[in-house]
Amino acid sequence: MKSETYNRPFYGSKDPIAALATPLAESALAIIRTSGSDIQLLAKVFSRPKALLCAPGNSIVHGWMLEAPNEINSQKSEQRKIDEVLVSVYRAPRSYTGEDSADISCHGGITAAKAVMTALKKAGFREALPGEFTFRAFMNGKLDLTRAESVMELVAAKTGRGREQAVQRLLGVLEKELSEIKIMLVELLAGIEIYLDYSEDEFLTENDESEGRLPDRHLAENAARRLKALSELWRRERLYAEGALAVLIGMPNGGKSSLFNYLLGEDRSIVTDVPGTTRDWIEACISIEDIPLRLADTAGLRPTEKLCQKDEAEKLGIERSLELLEKADIVLYVVDGEKGITNEDREYLKMCKALSLILWNKADIKKPSDLTQEELPGRLLFVSAKTGEGIQALILSIAGLLRETSGFSSDAQLDSTAGPGSLRQKELIDSALTSVEEALSLADNKEPLDIIAPLIRSAVNSLGEITGEIYNDDILEIMFNRFCVGK
Repeated sequence: MKSETYNRPFYGSKDPIAALATPLAESALAIIRTSGSDIQLLAKVFSRPKALLCAPGNSIVHGWMLEAPNEINSQKSEQRKIDEVLVSVYRAPRSYTGEDSADISCHGGITAAKAVMTALKKAGFREALPGEFTFRAFMNGKLDLTRAESVMELVAAKTGRGREQAVQRLLGVLEKELSEIKIMLVELLAGIEIYLDYSEDEFLTENDESEGRLPDRHLAENAARRLKALSELWRRERLYAEGALAVLIGMPNGGKSSLFNYLLGEDRSIVTDVPGTTRDWIEACISIEDIPLRLADTAGLRPTEKLCQKDEAEKLGIERSLELLEKADIVLYVVDGEKGITNEDREYLKMCKALSLILWNKADIKKPSDLTQEELPGRLLFVSAKTGEGIQALILSIAGLLRETSGFSSDAQLDSTAGPGSLRQKELIDSALTSVEEALSLADNKEPLDIIAPLIRSAVNSLGEITGEIYNDDILEIMFNRFCVGK
C-alpha cells in the first residue's frame, strides 16, 4: 500500500502476521490469530508439524507450542514446550482474511500468551497492525468497506440494538441497498451517454422534453429518494452506537443523587440531608430501552454570589454543572416535591436549551393540586427515588424524546433498515444525494446533458467509495488504524 520505510510494517504488506485476539489478562483461554505463510512458519514452533501442514481447512489440531529453534545450533538443541494448545486451521480462500490462517487457543494468562507470541515472532511472524486482519479481508475481496467497518462497530456496540444494527451491516444489508441505488444511477448514466453519442433530437420525445430532457428521469428520482432515506437514518444509528448525555440538575437537596443511584442500580453518589454534598458531576453509563445513556449527577444549583469564600469548591461544582448543561442531549430537572417549583427553578429551567423533563421528586410525600402542564417549559413527571414511583414512565419518556429527535420513522420497514454506520459513509451518501438532486434541478431548467452527466458520474463514484470499489490508500490506513489489534 505504501513503500516500506525504515523497516517499519505497513498495511498492504504480505508479511506473515500474528496478534493476540483476546485481552492480555488472566482468563480460561487466550486466542492468538495468525495469517499468511501457508502455515509453514507456525509448524516450526508446533509439536506436530506434519499434522498441522496436512490439516484441511476448518479443522482443529491438538499439540504443544514450542520455543523457536536455536538458529545457530537448531539440530542439537531440543525445543522446549511452552503450552498445550488447539490450533484452528483455515485455508485460503475460505478464511477470514482470504489467506491461510490459524487461531491458536492456549491457556489464558499473561505469561502463557506472551510466550506463544514470542515464539511466533522468532519463527518469522510480525505483530499485526491494528485492523490488519480485516484490512486483508477487504483487500482479498472477503468484505466490502461497509462490512469491514461494521466489524469494529460490533466490537464497540454498547447495547443489544447497537449490536443488531452492526450485524445488519456485517450481513451486507447496507451494501445491498447502496448497490441497488448505484445500479440505477449507472443505468441512468448509460442512457445519458447514448444521447450524448448521438444527436439528442433523434431520441427526444415530447415526454422527454416535458421532463427536462433527462432520459429515465424516474431512476434519478428513485435514487434520490432512497439516498435521502439512508441519510436520515444516520441520527438513529448514532443514537444506538454512541448514545446520549442526560444531565440530572436542580436545586440542592432535591434528590438528584438518589435518582441517579436508583437509575444506576447502585450507590455511586453520596446522599445526605446536607445541601451541596455533591461538589462535582459524576457520570455513569446505563441502557435505556436499548439506547446507551451517559447519566450525569451534578452539584445542586444556587446563586453563587450568596456563597461565602469557604464554599469555593461548591461554587466550582455549580459552574461545572452549568457547563455540562450546555452539552446535554436531554435535561432531567429535579424539583424538590416538598418545596414545589420555586422561582429559582423557573429561572434555571429557562437556561435549558436541550430537551427537558421536569421530575417532581418525592412524589410519595407530596403532589401539587393546582399545577398545570401549560405553566412549565417541559413535560412534568411525578417520581420517587425512595419508592420507585414513576421511574418506568421516566425511562419510557427519555427513550421516546431521544427517538423523536433522532428521526425515527413510523415506517416499520424503514426503521429496521441498516443506515450508515460511520461518518465517512454518511458524508459520501450526502455527496451522492447532492449530486443527484443538482442533476434533477438542472434537468428541470432544461440544461444540456453534458452538464448533467458528470453529476451522475460523481454520485456513482461516491457510492463506490463507500463500499471500497474506489479507495484512497491514506484514507484506508486511517480507517483501519482505529481498529483494535487482532481484528
